Amino acid sequence: MSQLDQSGAVPAAAENAAPAVSLSGERVLRVIVPLVMLAALVGLWAWYVQAYNIPKYILPSPALVAQSLVNDWPILGAALLVTLKITFAALAIALVGGVVLAVLLVQSKWIELAISPYMVILQVTPIVAIAPLILIYAPSTQVALLVCAWIVAFFPVLSNTTQGLKSTDHNLLNLFELYGASPLQTLFLLKLPAALPYFLAGLRIAGGLALIAAVVAEFAAGSAGAGSGLAFRLLESQYRLNIPRLFAALLLLCATGVAIYGATSLISHLMLRRWHESAIRREN
Repeated sequence: MSQLDQSGAVPAAAENAAPAVSLSGERVLRVIVPLVMLAALVGLWAWYVQAYNIPKYILPSPALVAQSLVNDWPILGAALLVTLKITFAALAIALVGGVVLAVLLVQSKWIELAISPYMVILQVTPIVAIAPLILIYAPSTQVALLVCAWIVAFFPVLSNTTQGLKSTDHNLLNLFELYGASPLQTLFLLKLPAALPYFLAGLRIAGGLALIAAVVAEFAAGSAGAGSGLAFRLLESQYRLNIPRLFAALLLLCATGVAIYGATSLISHLMLRRWHESAIRREN
């Protein structure tokens, strides 16, 4: 039976079949292509080590790294847990504090004029430079690490949320004023929903920065012992020339960063997919 009906038009089912197949194929390619690239890089790495007989204390093979990851998991897993606790605690505080302060900055021009310059100074100052001072005044090393990670993760949330609150459509603001909406109604029903895409963009940035800051702060603090994180295990492996464990710890950090970015991107997609232009697929 021909796909053309009596009027010569293509039925809707046949018209929608091609885009559906194309969309499905695109999703498969998004998974397959990075995996193929990863397999090629690992294969090239293994070939290079074997072909040129590279010593393991210079460049271990992928098999040695995997073996170290399994054998040293009790040590690396505990260190990863410490780093994750600092990362997620700092991120949670940064999200709450960033949103609250952004609302205050937008609601009051005087608060914005008083606080904004110091927020910028705090952000542009390298965390390695102020970490020693934080270590002096913090009650413990863990608190110092948490403060360092929070400082780095805080500004992207504050900056993006503030920009989102300021980017509310002026016509909608005038409409709310015309209908006599209170400042709280305007904030919760208009400004915060409008700022949601900006906040989620800040969340994606802050998630990765919190992990980076936790590692950098631990490098600066030089913390050691049973309660130390992955940063110390990296340094320890370097000092002992245990390069396979160093690569395994680095692999864990990379995988954690990718997982955090993937989780925050998924949250953003789920919250925006039904209404925001950034998450809706174009129809043409």
